[in-house]
Amino acid sequence: MPTYAYACTECDHRFDIVQSFSDDSLTVCPECGGKLRKVFNAVGVVFKGGGFYRTDSRSGSSSSVPASTSSDSGGSKSDSSSSTSTATKTAAADGSAA
Repeated sequence: MPTYAYACTECDHRFDIVQSFSDDSLTVCPECGGKLRKVFNAVGVVFKGGGFYRTDSRSGSSSSVPASTSSDSGGSKSDSSSSTSTATKTAAADGSAA
């Protein structure tokens, strides 16, 4: 069960309480009867593995092209290069220079 921190808006009394997710928030200060508010603190999060930091996804200047652009043009490049190499082989077999 989570621990919630509360602070009174009138007497500045601060305390922590363990409550279930389904429990209603406290609204009355136990010290003075004033209005309570929840205090939100920074959450400790640890990211393990690769890809979470800015430097993890960039290995150098060669990867500056977005993946979607390179994969779209990559298919047509391999088709044209394979047809060029086929034409060169055919021309070499015929004895003519390409």
